[in-house]
Amino acid sequence: MTFMLNKGVAPPGIYLLTVPGRKTGIPRTTPVAPLEDAGGRWLIAPYGPDGWARNARAAGRVTLSKGKKTESYAVTELGPAESAPILKRYLAEHPRTVGPYFDVDKDAPEEDFAAEAPRHPVFKLQS
Repeated sequence: MTFMLNKGVAPPGIYLLTVPGRKTGIPRTTPVAPLEDAGGRWLIAPYGPDGWARNARAAGRVTLSKGKKTESYAVTELGPAESAPILKRYLAEHPRTVGPYFDVDKDAPEEDFAAEAPRHPVFKLQS
């Protein structure tokens, strides 16, 4: 997937996220699927608050790229109440790939997603 994204050929909505390691400062890169709508753009850590999510917290800035296009963003981590509707939508859009990592069903109320939020950090991207 990384090779395809570097060449600009990949599924729609998939990007390479690069963020410096919080301890080493070495850039770390991983594929991500940001959620976008008229209200903004978000990064969701569907597999838990490890790796890139911890690095993004520490750095406060990330880079998204696909092919030759690269954009840098400041990131702000959202609280549980703000994260709930975004997590619900993300799970509804990616039920097969991330569903097993959530303890709620895609049709659960937002309160259940707010309880799930500490396990799946959500970051708002700001230009």
